[in-house]
Amino acid sequence: MAAPAVEGATVAVTALRSVLLRVRQAAERSGHRPERIRVVGVSKTKPVSLIRQVYDAGHRCFGENYVQEIIDKAPQLPEDIKWHFIGHLQSNKAKTLLGGVPNLDIFEGVDNEKIANHLDRAVANLGRSPLKVFVQVNTSGEASKSGIDPSGCLGVVEHVKLHCPNLVLSGLMTIGNKDYSSTPENFRIEMGSTNVRVGSTIFGPRDYAKRQLN
Repeated sequence: MAAPAVEGATVAVTALRSVLLRVRQAAERSGHRPERIRVVGVSKTKPVSLIRQVYDAGHRCFGENYVQEIIDKAPQLPEDIKWHFIGHLQSNKAKTLLGGVPNLDIFEGVDNEKIANHLDRAVANLGRSPLKVFVQVNTSGEASKSGIDPSGCLGVVEHVKLHCPNLVLSGLMTIGNKDYSSTPENFRIEMGSTNVRVGSTIFGPRDYAKRQLN
């Protein structure tokens, strides 16, 4: 009965190694240093057992989209994992997220001043070390995607820098359109990306029927 899980883990580890190789090759082609590029294994909807197998293969950086899912998974896995929260966060869930995941390394989705303020206060109230954040920018202009419009990006960046002492601005997360013909640069790490999120390519198709809501 355990064979499918073992097989799935083997496939995921093999896929991870392939992704890491492709990232390194892309970095070398473009003159960037491969060690500066972080691959975030997006493990949403995937079981703890599969994440653990990828962890045992040496990977330490994982991303989740849903608050309940990450606070359920994180305590079951090693503390040296560097978790990234990459989904939309309701402002009243900031303290729940940060309190439930002490090893949350980066929050990737700051797209307005309100969520920045809530995160800043939650960090202070919990006595955590300052939290690294990305400002998320909707570069594709799609209404269905989160992120600040590029025209408002500077304002959010300045707010985080000047008014959120418990947050560390660590970069931008851009949201691209899957239109490879007209905007292929959105998906080329050769453009200078240092944080690359990879999900189903590593872990296989997601089962959203099993996901846990915010």
